[in-house]
Amino acid sequence: MQHISRREVKFARANGIDIAYQTFGDKDASPLILIMGLGSQMVLWDGEFCRKLAAGGYRVIRFDNRDIGLSTKLDWMQVPDTTAVAAALQRGEVPVLPYTLEDMAADTAALLTALGYDKAHIVGESMGGMIGQIMAINPPERLLSLTSIMSSTGDPFLPPPSPEVLEILYTPFPTDHNGFVESFVRTFKVLSGAAMPLSEALARKWAEQSYKRGLNPAGVARQFAAIMAAGDRTEKLKSISIPTLVIHGDVDPLLPVECGLATATAIPGSRLKIIQEMGHALPEAVWPQIVAEITRHAV
Repeated sequence: MQHISRREVKFARANGIDIAYQTFGDKDASPLILIMGLGSQMVLWDGEFCRKLAAGGYRVIRFDNRDIGLSTKLDWMQVPDTTAVAAALQRGEVPVLPYTLEDMAADTAALLTALGYDKAHIVGESMGGMIGQIMAINPPERLLSLTSIMSSTGDPFLPPPSPEVLEILYTPFPTDHNGFVESFVRTFKVLSGAAMPLSEALARKWAEQSYKRGLNPAGVARQFAAIMAAGDRTEKLKSISIPTLVIHGDVDPLLPVECGLATATAIPGSRLKIIQEMGHALPEAVWPQIVAEITRHAV
């Protein structure tokens, strides 16, 4: 089992926290930063996937979002009650949160600065796509291009996740080794779907890497609350003028394909790529296609 050792990870002080990151490719190549989704460590941007991207002529940077992996855990912040957050939103109130997706976008921008880059290509998956969208809205001058993968606009009237996925979202994951690994594998079986499943071997590798690097259930809850309260970005997305690629699977059970369609519709001049049989995961089978789409786009 291949693990990512601490020796292979660097740390940057950015936006008041320490962000763990790793780079691939020529240091003088065009920077491309990968932003991961809810509760997911940077290792889910698989090393081989990153190397394939780097071969396209990029300095690929993957990193752990705040509260996840080896980046700063914000343990002094409250753990939000997501039920209370949902109730407040339904009443039209603004819930008090430990932090927002805007804060996480500021982390990413600060990481770019810490690494010496004025601009970069931004690729975000799921929550990472939302963070990328926020960066493209403000401040857009930090982005060379945006690729939003299996993400959404935040429009509350878009189709919801499947009941099976909702159960996963609201069920705390086990923190013991065997329980976590088995739960992780089951979760990705649901997320990727039957048509193009993530291989169990890859899911187990990611699970083992994530467990070894450290779990933080409180951080997942804080990130989830930030997503819940992020609001509808549809109108703001209309202001985006940088080159934008929207990639989505047609059988996504977490953010149904309509979410990708809405994102592409909202962003003027964006290019939409619907991948047949892809769910809410990046199985090995789609890596060549995703890499080709990004390489074609991020120029």
